[in-house]
Amino acid sequence: MKMTFAKRVIAIAAAGMLSAGTAMAQDKAASLDELLKMVKDAKVAETADQRKREAEFRRQKANQQALLNQAKQTKANEEARSVRLEKNYEENEVAVDQKRQQLQERLGSLKELFGHLTSAAGDLRANVDNSLVSAQYGERGVFLDNLIEKMNSADQLPTIEEIEQLWYEIQRETIEGGKVTKFTGTVIKPNGDKADQDVIRIGTYNLVSDGNYLTFKEGKLEELLRQPTAFQAAAKDLESAAPGTFTKVGVDPTGPSGGTYLGALINSPSIVERWHQGDLVGYIITGVGVFAMLLAIFRLIVLTGMSAKVSAQLKSDKANTNNPLGRVLKVAEDNPGLDGETLELKLEEAVLKEKPAIESGLQLLKIISAVAPLLGLLGTVTGMIVTFQAITIFGAGDPKAMAGGISGALVTTVLGLVVAIPTVLMHTLVNGRAQRVLHILDEQSAGLVAENVEAK
Repeated sequence: MKMTFAKRVIAIAAAGMLSAGTAMAQDKAASLDELLKMVKDAKVAETADQRKREAEFRRQKANQQALLNQAKQTKANEEARSVRLEKNYEENEVAVDQKRQQLQERLGSLKELFGHLTSAAGDLRANVDNSLVSAQYGERGVFLDNLIEKMNSADQLPTIEEIEQLWYEIQRETIEGGKVTKFTGTVIKPNGDKADQDVIRIGTYNLVSDGNYLTFKEGKLEELLRQPTAFQAAAKDLESAAPGTFTKVGVDPTGPSGGTYLGALINSPSIVERWHQGDLVGYIITGVGVFAMLLAIFRLIVLTGMSAKVSAQLKSDKANTNNPLGRVLKVAEDNPGLDGETLELKLEEAVLKEKPAIESGLQLLKIISAVAPLLGLLGTVTGMIVTFQAITIFGAGDPKAMAGGISGALVTTVLGLVVAIPTVLMHTLVNGRAQRVLHILDEQSAGLVAENVEAK
């Protein structure tokens, strides 16, 4: 039992020494002497490793000290260099001030000249962006940007060639503004397509191509979404005109300032668009007006035919029942033996029967002529209410929007008057035809009564 326990102790000790990283044999010790020898060998190995680590540590410590000394030396060198650079910077500042002063003295009157050149280049650069000449000569902007940058620089001056080029560009802008020239450009269509086609530039006023007017924005040629149709035919004539000939063409008098007049012209709503601004009330007024015109025309045709038949009856001795006068005369023919008073009553009755058919529609036309302006006023008032409600919510910061709302509200008033005026005229005309027929009936009735009384 004792031997077995000793073996176990030896095995555990050996395993412990191996796990500690010692260089020991993998075999288990067979006796205590072997165990002692193994412990001794492990101690010797550990001592060697320890010495090696200590040597490595001392060597690294020496290296760290060397690096520290090197860093201190570098710091001292950089501080000395910083002192030298500061001194050099101060000397250079003094030298630069002297050079600047020398430059100002040598420039003399040229300083004022460069100021004028800078101002002229800036003014031209501002005009170039919006000038229609740039649609043909688009490279001017790059040159002017470089020239302005150089003039604003403290260490550069423009060359004689650049100054002459600036003078040339100023003269070219002036001269090209009085020319009508043709060039090839890329035109953007309203649907987004691009096409290379001939473009005619009318000075600095307008650009036309293929009979359509163009606009020049941000370096791009774009066809106007809405064209001034009144001038498109003249634009086509200009494109087909021979060189040196004269032809009429519409130009924008505000073209150099951005085409304000042409923009206002093409953006002005058409008659149909203005009619739609009347909204529901406008549609009602239009419907009432159309009905009034159809009714007036119908009644005018009926009364014209009736008047013609009455005129024919006046020339005939026999009563014809196809007209009001004939039917009235027929009453007198059918009652030859009546006394004057009775005949008068019967004739009045016959005339009263004919009167509704003759005056049919006249009262309705009169009502429409009176109601149409009231409907227009109603639409205007409701439109003004909507406009002022919008002003209450969004404010009156945009006068154009407010003016557009008021303009749309007034459309119904215009529509009401447009309906009322011709309706009044048609009512007067139709009523005149009806009164003529009624007057003839009254006249002939009175004549028949008078003849009856004389005969008695």
